[in-house]
Amino acid sequence: MDLKQYHARRRFGETPEPKGAVRKAKTGQPLSFVVQKHDATRLHFDFRLEWQGVLLSWAVTRGPSADPAQKRLAVRTEDHPIDYGDFEGIIAPGNYGAGSVMLWDRGTWIPMDDPEQGLIDGKLKFTLFGERMKGGWTLVRMKGHRDGDARRENWLLIKERDDAAEDDPDGLVDRFTTSIATTRKMKDIAAGHETPPQKPKAKIRTTPMPGFVEPQLATLSETPPDGEDWWHEAKLDGYRGQMAVAAGQARIYSRSGLDWSDRFARLVPFAKGLPCRSALIDGEVIAPEGGFGGLQSALKTGTALFYVAFDLLHLDGKDLRGKPLRARRQALEKLFSGQPTGSPLRLSPVVEGKGELVLQNLCAASGEGVVSKRADAPYRSGRGGDWVKVKCERRAEFVVIGFQPSDKAGRPFASLLLASLEGSELVYRGKVGTGFDDKSFEDLAARMAPLKVTEKPLDVPAAETKGARWLRPQLVAEVRYAEFTTDGRIRHGVYIGLREDKPAMQVQAEGTQGKLVLRGIAVSHPERVVFTSPDVTKGEVARYYDHVAERMLPHLKSRVVSLLRFPEGITEEGFFQKHKGAGFPDAIATVAEDDAEVMHIESAAGLVAAVQMGTIEFHIRNARLDKPDLPDRLVLDLDPDPSVGFAEVRSAAADIRDRLAELGLASHPMVTGGKGVHVIVPLRRSAGMETVELFAKTFAKVAVEAEPERFTAALSKRARTSRIFIDWLRNQRESTAVCPWSLRGRPGASVAMLVTWEELARLSSANSFTLTAALARKEPPAPKPTAITAATVERLSRMAG
Repeated sequence: MDLKQYHARRRFGETPEPKGAVRKAKTGQPLSFVVQKHDATRLHFDFRLEWQGVLLSWAVTRGPSADPAQKRLAVRTEDHPIDYGDFEGIIAPGNYGAGSVMLWDRGTWIPMDDPEQGLIDGKLKFTLFGERMKGGWTLVRMKGHRDGDARRENWLLIKERDDAAEDDPDGLVDRFTTSIATTRKMKDIAAGHETPPQKPKAKIRTTPMPGFVEPQLATLSETPPDGEDWWHEAKLDGYRGQMAVAAGQARIYSRSGLDWSDRFARLVPFAKGLPCRSALIDGEVIAPEGGFGGLQSALKTGTALFYVAFDLLHLDGKDLRGKPLRARRQALEKLFSGQPTGSPLRLSPVVEGKGELVLQNLCAASGEGVVSKRADAPYRSGRGGDWVKVKCERRAEFVVIGFQPSDKAGRPFASLLLASLEGSELVYRGKVGTGFDDKSFEDLAARMAPLKVTEKPLDVPAAETKGARWLRPQLVAEVRYAEFTTDGRIRHGVYIGLREDKPAMQVQAEGTQGKLVLRGIAVSHPERVVFTSPDVTKGEVARYYDHVAERMLPHLKSRVVSLLRFPEGITEEGFFQKHKGAGFPDAIATVAEDDAEVMHIESAAGLVAAVQMGTIEFHIRNARLDKPDLPDRLVLDLDPDPSVGFAEVRSAAADIRDRLAELGLASHPMVTGGKGVHVIVPLRRSAGMETVELFAKTFAKVAVEAEPERFTAALSKRARTSRIFIDWLRNQRESTAVCPWSLRGRPGASVAMLVTWEELARLSSANSFTLTAALARKEPPAPKPTAITAATVERLSRMAG
């Protein structure tokens, strides 16, 4: 690209046209385009695209047409300087191109393919974002030459069929007859009339630009969750990016909070144009095709990038993170509703429910996977259970710690040595020796050269790394692989590319034999199977409790808790633990009681910490820590003899409900995940522990006396034969009952679940809710707390006769 022809044809002492010079080619910056209406020997339109520091130029004889059926002749002319994009005026007679020049349109353009190759091949596809020309267009070089066209390149300018296309062949040039810069018509420019005065623009109230927010991350899973409370989006293969907008300015932050606005500069003008005072958008920068490799190529060649938005964190000075995803999405859709045709700002499509079907369709279409999100959840920074990702093929990021030299000519290395950060230590993950091409070999060799060290950065098996060259652990490689071996090595690894958005010392390999980190708690041996029929791993148990923490903690917090631990899985005998043991994480809190320290859990981290110590079940007391003598609930545990069917248990629970209602006490049921039902009465904290215990004991006695063949209140196994045991002992001071949302240490990984009375009537068993079903469930509303008063006790006494 040069300006020799441009300079040779002009006498700059006589023409107002800018002399200009070839500018340094932009890397990642927005590319400008301009159309100038030129009344020279013949009226025509000069169409110019910025590329490699100049304006590539074509003379479109009849002007551009937005009708895709029209193919307008565009004659390639000499390259013009970038400065020419601002020129409007008169070229004096006797000079090259003498006549009037109007700035008819201008804006930015995005090449859809490599422009360098397109100029060679004779086909340029691009998207225009002008004030008048919009959407997709193509320039195609004609083969051969017409008479008189020697040394002239004839191209055709053709509109693509999209929302900006129209049927009128000359609609664009007929509709727009004034300058976009000065509003003058051609006759005004020819007559030298001054630019009409412009009305001052009204001031727009602005708000500060939102800062970077630690992104919410998805937890890896084998299957997507099901249920209408979940929606599903395609997993994107690009760079995570937050788009911050305010006061006509915009920035794009990387996943780790780096300002990558210069790298994604072609997207910035579109972000600036969003109709808001300020916004912070979460999304991903991708290439139109080619996955992550295509994105890296697009960043190098300057071809099209898309920004796919999937969440809105701030809008016009308001923090939306506490609102449910449904509300945030609604606001995001409204913000993006006016995007011009061909805009690189897109919305991530959403499908509600049917997660498995969405995954199947995406994988069949060679997609990367699915990200499932709870539609009613707020935005929570960090990795948690409200977002779940399932991959069509296994991919992970690894730290490059070295390489094996190659004995083949032209190949700088045979394989890369990989590791991941588990806890605070690097763990060796094996090698990757395929997936490299000439460009990646060259790029990696250049990047690795300054990182070479003599000492290996971690302990690795000597037999596997003989002859290796070691590197400082700074590069992060994305690798596709079949699986992890039992010793934590990747099998059948294929190199995808380098990840510059992820710091090396934050890279953890999901699904490895190492540790899973949730809520800052390292869960060792997440692959260990703790449930059978079906198999459920320790990692899945940890993710379950992390996911349901928001629903479970209101029941669990501020209560003494006992843990039922199964360190070797439920096939081995478990045991209850009331006191914190040696090595328990700090996230499990303690409080003094008599001469001992009893446990309580106040956070999701505490739940995960308990799982790390082998906990499956959580059992809670009926009183809170702040008022240990005043229980806020009463529990009647209906425990049936094995000969009693669940239909009888359901009926008994309903009768207990009715008896309590006669006493003015509202209740709700919980299926225990085992055989029975808990009838739970939320209480106002007015009656003491002894009063509540005595009330429960008397109530059970009254029920037994009324129906001795149906109920028993005795502990002995013999007394329970063919009966339902009303366990009132759950209401003693130090007694506990299984917490809602707790898993049960039984085959099937069932869950203790609060239900409505209507739901209970439809259930076929007390273990109807599996771990998977519980994840997709909301908690039903509880009845308002009632009180055990003197009048309540009096009514119960009358029942007892």
